[in-house]
Amino acid sequence: MVMQGCRQRVHMAIWNTTLPLLFLCTWVLVPSRAYRSECRVELRKADCSHMNLNTIPQDLPEDISVLDVSHNRLVALKPSSLTRYRSLEQIDASYNSLKAVPAGLCQAAPELWGLTLRHNEVHLLQNRDLRNCTRLTHLDLSDNRLRLNGEPFSGTENLAFLDVSRNKLTTARLGSRPQLPSLQTLILTGNDIAALKKDDFYFLNESSSFRTLSLSSLPLKKVERGCFEPIAGLQDLVLDGCKLNPSFMSRLCEELSDTSLRNLSIQSTQQFLLINSTFKGLGKTNLTILDLSNNNMAGITDGAFQWFPMLEYLYLEHNNLKRLTKGTFLGLKSLRKLSLQSALAKGHASPSPVIDDFSFQPLVKLEYLYMEKTSFREITENIFYGLPCLRELNLGWSSTGLKIVSNTTFASLNGSSLLQMLNLTGMGIKTLEPGAFSGLGNLKILVLSHNYINQQLTGEEFLGLNSIREIHLSFNQQMITLMSTSFIHVPTLTTLMLGHALSSNLEVEPSPFRLLVNLTLLDLSNNNIANIKNGLLDGLHRLSVLKLQHNNLARVWKNANPGGPVLIFHDAQNLTVLELDYNGLDEIPMMAFQGLTKLKYLSISGNLLNFLHDSIFDDLRSLRFLRLQRNLLTSVRRETFGVPLSNLTELFMDHNPFDCTCESILWFNNWLNTTNTSVPDRAKSYVCNTPPMYFNRSVLDFNPESCKDLVPFQALYLISSSLVLGLMFLAFLMHFQGWRIHFYWNILVNRTLDINDSRYKRVVECRYEYKAYVVHAQEDRLWVERSLLPLEDKDFRFFLEDRDAMPGSSTLETIVNNMRISRKILFVVTEALLNDPWCRQFKVHHALHQLMEENRDSLVLIFLEDVADFRLTQSLMLRKGMLKHRCVLQWPLQKERIPAFRQKLQLALASSNRVS
Repeated sequence: MVMQGCRQRVHMAIWNTTLPLLFLCTWVLVPSRAYRSECRVELRKADCSHMNLNTIPQDLPEDISVLDVSHNRLVALKPSSLTRYRSLEQIDASYNSLKAVPAGLCQAAPELWGLTLRHNEVHLLQNRDLRNCTRLTHLDLSDNRLRLNGEPFSGTENLAFLDVSRNKLTTARLGSRPQLPSLQTLILTGNDIAALKKDDFYFLNESSSFRTLSLSSLPLKKVERGCFEPIAGLQDLVLDGCKLNPSFMSRLCEELSDTSLRNLSIQSTQQFLLINSTFKGLGKTNLTILDLSNNNMAGITDGAFQWFPMLEYLYLEHNNLKRLTKGTFLGLKSLRKLSLQSALAKGHASPSPVIDDFSFQPLVKLEYLYMEKTSFREITENIFYGLPCLRELNLGWSSTGLKIVSNTTFASLNGSSLLQMLNLTGMGIKTLEPGAFSGLGNLKILVLSHNYINQQLTGEEFLGLNSIREIHLSFNQQMITLMSTSFIHVPTLTTLMLGHALSSNLEVEPSPFRLLVNLTLLDLSNNNIANIKNGLLDGLHRLSVLKLQHNNLARVWKNANPGGPVLIFHDAQNLTVLELDYNGLDEIPMMAFQGLTKLKYLSISGNLLNFLHDSIFDDLRSLRFLRLQRNLLTSVRRETFGVPLSNLTELFMDHNPFDCTCESILWFNNWLNTTNTSVPDRAKSYVCNTPPMYFNRSVLDFNPESCKDLVPFQALYLISSSLVLGLMFLAFLMHFQGWRIHFYWNILVNRTLDINDSRYKRVVECRYEYKAYVVHAQEDRLWVERSLLPLEDKDFRFFLEDRDAMPGSSTLETIVNNMRISRKILFVVTEALLNDPWCRQFKVHHALHQLMEENRDSLVLIFLEDVADFRLTQSLMLRKGMLKHRCVLQWPLQKERIPAFRQKLQLALASSNRVS
C-alpha cells in the first residue's frame, strides 16, 4: 500500500541532494569528556551553537570533522582560528553576523566539502574568497545580501549544490563564462528576478550533470527565447509561489519544450483555469510528475492534459474544481497516481461539485486514486468505471451524501480486479447492506472508521470479501452489535479494529471471533465492555496484539465474580502486545497471564491495583516493556517483579503511592540504582507516600542501611514462626490421624518383636474350614439367608451361628473357636449392627483381638446402608482406613450386579491375611 505522504514531489528531489549539509541532524550520542568551552563533542562533531561565541573555540579536539557554530555572535570567520582543525569537513556558521566569506578558508581547512553561511550579512563575494575550495561540494549562502564581483565560483569545480536564495538578486546570472562543471542543484528561491534572459544560465553551459533548478517565489514577468538552452539537461523545475498568468505560463512551457524536464512543481501559481493549450509546449518533454496543488483552480478544460502521455503522477490537491468530465483526464494513459485531496469543494452559494460517469475511464493505468476531503454530489453507478489497474481508492472524509452502502454502490469497481484498499473513513455511513462489497473479491484492506454505523452485524455485510486482511471499524458511535456470525465470511482477516465502535456487551457464545484463525491484531478498546465470556479468544492461536484499554473489566477479573474470574488468554499464547489500561481493575487473578511466554509489551496503567500476587508475572520471561503507572501500588517486591524486571528494556511505574519501608521497597530501590533498564524520570516521578519520614521524597532517597539492623530479628522471627507452625501441624495430625498412627505402630511393634510370627509360618492355609465367619444383627438374619447364602458353593462356605453352631456348645466358645478356623471375619454393616450390644461388646472385640494378636488382616465389611465413618468408630471401633480397599464392599441395589459383587467378595476373602 502506497500512502499519499510518499509523493515524489519536485522539491523533495531537491532537498534529497542537501542531506549531507544538514548539520543539525540527529546524531547517535555517546558520552565524551567535557571541554572548557562547554561545546558538546560526539563522534567527531563539535556542537558549539547557541553559546554567544565571538570567536572559534581553540580547545576542541584536533580531529573533529564537523563544527557547528550557528546561532552565535561571530562577525568574522578567521582562517587562523581553524588551522588547528585540519580534518574539518563541514562548517555550519548560520545565524551569525558574518560580513564576508574569508579568503584562505579552504586553505586552513583543506578537507572542507560542506559550508553553510545562511542568515548572515555576507555582501560582497569575490574571486579570491573561494579560490582554493576545490573539494567544496555543498555551499549554502541563502538569506544574506549577496553581490557578486567577478567570477567567485570559478574555483569550485566540484560544487554540486549551491543555494543563493533570498539574497535580493535581480538576475539568475552568477557568472559570465562557463563554470561549475559538477553543479547538480541551483536554488534561486525568493530573489527579485523578474526576467529570465537568454544568457542567464550560460555559466552552466558545460555543467553536464545539472538536474535541478528552484525558481520559487520569484516575481517572474518575462522569459526570453532560448534561456534554458544552456541547461537542456534540466529534469526538476520548481516554480512554487510564482504568479504565472496564462499567457506567461504558455510561453514558459514553450521554452521548456527542448529540455529533459521530468518533474514540474507549480504550486500556488494562480492557475485558476487550465485550457487545452496551457501545457502545449511541454508535449515534447517526458514529464512524469506534475504538481498543481493550491492554485484555487476552478476548472479544467477537456483535453488540458492531452500533452502528457508519459505523466505518472498528477497532484491537484487543495483546489476549487466544480466538475470532472469524461474529457478532463483525456490523454493521461500512463498516469499511475492521481491526488484529488480537497480538489473539489462546495461553495457557500454553489451546489455540490459533480463527477460525471466515466470521468476516470481514460486512466487505464491508474493505480492510486486519492480523493480525501473532496465534496461531490454522489457516487453514481459508473463513476469509477474503467480503472482495471486500480489498487487503492481513498475517499476518506469526503462529502458525498452516502448513508447506505448497498451491493450497487461500488458496482463500478467490479472491473478493478487489482483493488486492494478501499478507504471510506468519515463519510457519514449509517448502514451496510448485505453484500455491500460483494464485487470486491481481491480487496485486502477496508477502512470504515469514523462513521455512524448503527446495526447488528450478521456477517452478510462482508459477503464476497474473499481476500480481505484488514477491516477498520473504529470510532463509530458504539452502536455496532456483534453476533456469533458477524465475521463468518472473512476467515482471512489478520487485523480487526473495533475500538470505540461496539456495544458494551460482548457476552456472545460462541465468540464472534472464533473463526478468525489468522487474526494477529484485535482492537477492542474504548468500548466500555463489561461482560465477556471465557471463550472470547478461543481459536485465536496467532493473535499477537490485543488492545483492551478503556473498558470496564473490573468485575470479570474479580475472584468474587460468579463462576470465578474470566480468563480469556488460554488460547492466545502467542500474544506479544497486551494493553489493559484504564479498566478499573483492582485485582488481577493469579492465573491471568499464565502461558504468555512470548509477551513483550504489557500495559496496565491507570487502574486501581494495590496488590499483585507473588508469581503473577512468572511466565512473562520475554517481557521488554512494562507500564504500571498511575495505580495504587505500594510495594515492589522481588517475589512479584523479579522475573519481568530481569530482562526489561523500559519500565513505567511512576505515580504510584510507594510505601518506602524495608519490606516493600528495599529490593526495588536496589534495582533502580543498579539496572541498565530505561526508567524515565525515575528521580522525580517515583515518590514515597509512606512512612512520614519519606513522604513526598524520591524512592531513590530511601536508605537501605536502615534495613541491616533488622537481620537478627528476621532470623528470630523465622525460627519462632517455624516452631509454632510445626507444633500446630503436629497437633492437627494427632487429632485427626492419631488412630491411624496408633494402628500402624502396633503392627510395627508386632513385626519388630516377631510376636506369633513363627507360629504363623507353621500354620498352613488348610486349617481354615470356612471362608468367612459372618457377623450380623438379628434384624438382618432374613437378608443373610435370602441374599448372602445363595452365593455359597462347595469351596465357598460361610459360618453362620444359627446354622453351623454345635448344639450344646456355649455361645462364647462357638464364637472364639469358629472365628479361629474361618479365613475372614465378615461384618454385615447396618444401623442395626451398630446398635446390637452383643455384636459390639464381644464379637467385634474378639475380631479386633485376632487382628492385633495374630497380626492378621482378616476383616471384610459389607455395607447394606450408608454408614458414616465416625459411626463405625463409635460403635465398632473400626475405620474404613484400617482395611484394604478391596475388603470394603457395598451391596448392589440392582440384581444384575450381584454376580459382579460375588466376584469382588471372592477376591476379598481370598486376599492375604498378612498385614502389609
